[in-house]
Amino acid sequence: MAKYRNSRLLPTILVVVIVIIAIVALISGARAIFFSGSSSKPTSSDTTVESLLSTADSSSVSMSVRGPIVADENFHSYRIVVSPSSRQITTYNGYLGTIIAQQNLGNNTAAYEQFVNALNLAKMTAGNQPADGESDVRGVCATGRLTEFSILSYDMAVETLWTSTCSGSQGTLRANLDQLSKLFTTQIPEAQTLIRGVSL
Repeated sequence: MAKYRNSRLLPTILVVVIVIIAIVALISGARAIFFSGSSSKPTSSDTTVESLLSTADSSSVSMSVRGPIVADENFHSYRIVVSPSSRQITTYNGYLGTIIAQQNLGNNTAAYEQFVNALNLAKMTAGNQPADGESDVRGVCATGRLTEFSILSYDMAVETLWTSTCSGSQGTLRANLDQLSKLFTTQIPEAQTLIRGVSL
């Protein structure tokens, strides 16, 4: 009798185990099909870093610095733009951007790759999402300097982060300003001489 009961019980247990394994496999398969893309989808931060590190001909990065908001005759600013094929510094006078001095230098992809990787390690893309109106820097830090760092594609900004020397206008940049500024200015051997002529 016991032998008969065991012979009926074993197939039942086997069927239950197979059903459980089938259900687990079905759930795992469904999760793999429907949710596999969500974990590998690039974030906005990943895309920004990818844009920064791109060495495509259309890629470039820039640093723009402007001085205090003063009379048009006394207002000064400068901009450094670096791409895989060129390096340029331009100093300006007045709000309409009259060019005071400009220097254009060549570049190469290997040098640019080292430069943008250095910017990435210096956390150039580290920043806060701008609050409403925080992207508009007109009039910000009227008594000090305002610095903007941009990642460009075909001369259009992919990302721009800014900071200022005014304590009440921290901006969106969360990287070390001095470190980033030095990386840009050392790309132009004559940068300090050109900038010295601009009172900021």
